Amino acid sequence: MSNVNKFIGQKLNQLRASRDVSQQKLADYLGISRPTITQIEKGERYLTPEEILKLSEFFNVSLSELINPKSKSEVILHNEDSTPKAEESLRISVPQKNLKKFKEVLLYILNKVGAKPNIGETVLYKLLFYIDFDYYERYEEQLIGATYIKNHFGPTPKEFVKIVEKMEKDEELIRVKDKYFSHPQTKYLPLREPDLSIVTGREIELIDEVINKLSDMNAAQISEYSHNDVPWLTTDEGKIIPYESVFYRTPPYSVRNYSNPDGE
Repeated sequence: MSNVNKFIGQKLNQLRASRDVSQQKLADYLGISRPTITQIEKGERYLTPEEILKLSEFFNVSLSELINPKSKSEVILHNEDSTPKAEESLRISVPQKNLKKFKEVLLYILNKVGAKPNIGETVLYKLLFYIDFDYYERYEEQLIGATYIKNHFGPTPKEFVKIVEKMEKDEELIRVKDKYFSHPQTKYLPLREPDLSIVTGREIELIDEVINKLSDMNAAQISEYSHNDVPWLTTDEGKIIPYESVFYRTPPYSVRNYSNPDGE
């Protein structure tokens, strides 16, 4: 078998161990047998394109990171006064003030709609994306300022996994494995109210707009919706979606009145 197969197998084994995912759980998600997972991790079986896409979504990693030995990424959460060191791998820096806002906005969303049966991890990804990108289009300022990667299922916030792991550890939310119409689903339930002292009224207004517009969609619907938006359409698979792409949006995605220079 090829070196790529061996790399994917080793990467899959590492991802499973880091997320505490059993071979059986992953096999159930992919619709294959547990011994087949063992074969894949040993580099003895090819992965189909559909299986690779599913693994990318399941572990929240780009396709390039999953199949390319030269592609590495790491999310670094650091204090505002710290300076990330230069590394060969891609490091996404999350300043402390933005980390705090990410957490409080996520808790605000979860307190409002997290208990709805359709609100799983995939829908949360898209709600955060539209909150960030709609706000940037309208006001040319960042709200959370998260980093979003294009994958087959739509925009994915790169920082999400690390931040949620920390929030779980700090007992700010809990992760629940569930099913939605027989499909595996990861839900997050808040353990406290959000601190809105760092979120402005203008920000809350836009967050509510996005929630009201999109939170009734299921994972498939909101992913398909995101696939017709210019930021996703104009970005290569596995690459970071640039915020500036929002200024090329077309209806019904554009949220800015361009006849008003302030975007109000």
